[in-house]
Amino acid sequence: MIETPPLVDQYCHGVLRTELGLGSFEERLGRSVGPAAAGTTFFDTQAGFAVRRWCPPLLGLEAHCSPAHYLARRRELGVLEVGRRLLRGAGVGVYLVDTGPPGDLTRPEELAAAADAAAYEIVRLEQLAEQVADTSGTAEAFLGNLAEAMAAAAVTAVAFTCGPAAGHGTALAFAPEPPGAGEVRRAAGRWLAGRAKGGPVRDPVLLRHLLWCAVASRLPLQLHAGAAEPYQRIDRTDPVLLTDFIRATAGLGTDLVLLHGYPHHRQAAHLAAGFPHVYADLGPALAHTGARAAEVLAEFLELAPFGKLLFSSGGRQLPELHVVGARVFREALGRVLGGWVADGAWSLRDAERVAGMLAAGNARRVYRLGRAGTAAAERSAPVLLDR
Repeated sequence: MIETPPLVDQYCHGVLRTELGLGSFEERLGRSVGPAAAGTTFFDTQAGFAVRRWCPPLLGLEAHCSPAHYLARRRELGVLEVGRRLLRGAGVGVYLVDTGPPGDLTRPEELAAAADAAAYEIVRLEQLAEQVADTSGTAEAFLGNLAEAMAAAAVTAVAFTCGPAAGHGTALAFAPEPPGAGEVRRAAGRWLAGRAKGGPVRDPVLLRHLLWCAVASRLPLQLHAGAAEPYQRIDRTDPVLLTDFIRATAGLGTDLVLLHGYPHHRQAAHLAAGFPHVYADLGPALAHTGARAAEVLAEFLELAPFGKLLFSSGGRQLPELHVVGARVFREALGRVLGGWVADGAWSLRDAERVAGMLAAGNARRVYRLGRAGTAAAERSAPVLLDR
């Protein structure tokens, strides 16, 4: 058995505060823009099977019980108690929470209280820009207010995150250099003029400006790559397309973390191996591959130095996905590293040291998290290492 410390979930979202029926629960298991095809169910996926394996025992049921039985127990306990039981059973000590996605999701402090863990905020650049735009009448005011908002956010956030290809119809292969001041003002003016009814940041010049402002903050910058959403063209989400931007940011003091690399996880691991300031995210590739997660993890470990890989669940909306991400990661880690120990390729001491790096140590170093003892103590008195 490979022992690990409490996990640092370096990228996740909050969970829903509302009860869900069978159909709405099931849709959140899939990676589709709509419900399952007629006559099928998203429970019949690796993620669905993983939920039925790991989550029912935390609610007092037998593993692999039927979806109907599981959801009936979920309704019986209520959404708050279900969230508390599941999150506390995940074995996560620290959550880094992207607060950008819309919806009735718990804030970091609520997630921390439910899980009896620590939680820190990851600030999504696009959402921050949209909030600033709502109170800025001109391009000049917008850019000035944006700079102030980013400086304020950097005081308490542990990272910025941005999805330059996420739902915007743009590719990751954007121009790598910072845009000029005049170019940014013109782009801001166009965007402000066109968003009378509100709207996301789609302008590639503004996205580049946001990215380079984040680089200047010296906070870690998380970049969404890989097919995290079903409406993204998979050929536009390969992290290799970020190579020019990665090269341009080398030596500037900002770490880049490539999120959601799967199914391009080998490319993400390759970039992490090639650039000192680049790291690769292990999740939710493992959560969505379920029983095949050990093979996927081994592919990460073939290419990337072990100090460049970070666990995350990628959990969003369903606390079950936080549980599955954590439990599948631990099991895959045990299978891969335990197998190498059994073969004599690794010592048990080295296997547990590397397991600790992937589970928590690497994330604590990258995000400059303190070590405040128990999770409850860390939540009540968070400590960040000097930047």
